[in-house]
Amino acid sequence: MKHTTAFSSKEYDRKIKQTLPYYEEFYKQIINVVKCHFDNQISWLDVGSGTGKMAELGLELSNRFVLLDNSADMLDIARKQVNSGKVDFVLKYAEDMDYEKEFDVVTAVQVFHYLSADKRREAICKCYNALKSSGIFITFENFAPDTELGTMLYLNRWKQYQISQDKTEQESKDHIARYGTEYFPITIDNHKMLLKECGFKAVELLWCSYMQAGFIGIK
Repeated sequence: MKHTTAFSSKEYDRKIKQTLPYYEEFYKQIINVVKCHFDNQISWLDVGSGTGKMAELGLELSNRFVLLDNSADMLDIARKQVNSGKVDFVLKYAEDMDYEKEFDVVTAVQVFHYLSADKRREAICKCYNALKSSGIFITFENFAPDTELGTMLYLNRWKQYQISQDKTEQESKDHIARYGTEYFPITIDNHKMLLKECGFKAVELLWCSYMQAGFIGIK
């Protein structure tokens, strides 16, 4: 199954800031958690790494950093933005990973909501397998509200945010229309349940605003 972002690789960073409220905060939260959980250099896998933003911010905390993405164009941009011998660039789908107990940290920012239920489970279980014992998985995803009325309210609020960031009415409407058709969010409770079913011994909600939420799973 091919799963792709709404934006081309060249315009990705600019467009995603127009689209996702508090996008920069996702990364601040991840870095803060990693710093609190580890006091030594770590091995880090970023799944769906895009233009390499996670490595730019987390490289100083790691002795090995792997950027994995299914887009060769994204990885080409990441290579230009992250120039370090500690970084490996891997062209692969998340559900095709075969790492076993290699990483202290696995991250995935706005990646798995493009997948079907079965593929999402497979990808998250692969992230679990990639972690060492007591390693942490941190993911930020779009989530589905619990009710139909809540969904209508949240989608309208999200649309108004995008318009406030200089997207046109039509651009904002088109992006909101992708909900449930091109990406498939699940509720916060279902996110937490899925992480537990994949084996994580501790699962916590890290952060939530608009229609995005962050989760931590500890192996």
